[in-house]
Amino acid sequence: MASEPRGLAEESELSLPASDPGGAPVEDGAGQDDAAESTRGMSAQKWKFVLPWVAAVVGLDVTTKMWIMNTMTLYERIPVLGDFFRLTYTHNPGAAFGLSVGDNSRIVFLILSLAALALLCRFVWQTPISDRLRLAALATTCGGALGNAWDRIRLEAGVVDFLDFGIGDSRFPVFNVADSAVTVGAALLIISFWLEERQRAH
Repeated sequence: MASEPRGLAEESELSLPASDPGGAPVEDGAGQDDAAESTRGMSAQKWKFVLPWVAAVVGLDVTTKMWIMNTMTLYERIPVLGDFFRLTYTHNPGAAFGLSVGDNSRIVFLILSLAALALLCRFVWQTPISDRLRLAALATTCGGALGNAWDRIRLEAGVVDFLDFGIGDSRFPVFNVADSAVTVGAALLIISFWLEERQRAH
């Protein structure tokens, strides 16, 4: 039986794509580099969306707290909408909305805040750039957590609270912009998961 000329056989072998032992083509270095570059690009876009959002929340929280500290005395009250909404300057060593675990509340909740921030950053990393609602929810929550964590680091007395709502003696615990951001962010996160489940169901 006549054999194939050696030159043609070598040319045929050179033209075949590389494959693994199972026969599947192996992606060349250029393809892997393109995929890595695409991933880096999407990651950069994601953080360009998230970081300014976080900075805006932290900036608003810190600015309002500094204004309260510079213009009001501790425990002073200023009516804004009568008795329903007023500014009341207080310090809270505990968590949002006056939650406390005793004398070590400031340190305990600082540690919990930093742990929560690490977890939120991981969620941001795992969330695709296309899911803007979830990224906005995570960024809002991160901004709130950072705002209160910064207070716990710099102020021995704890977090600055000043938003006071209620009627007469029935009042909601005094809170701040960071607390509001964490609450709104958590609500948006729940909505994003609900929308995701709804899309899967259809």
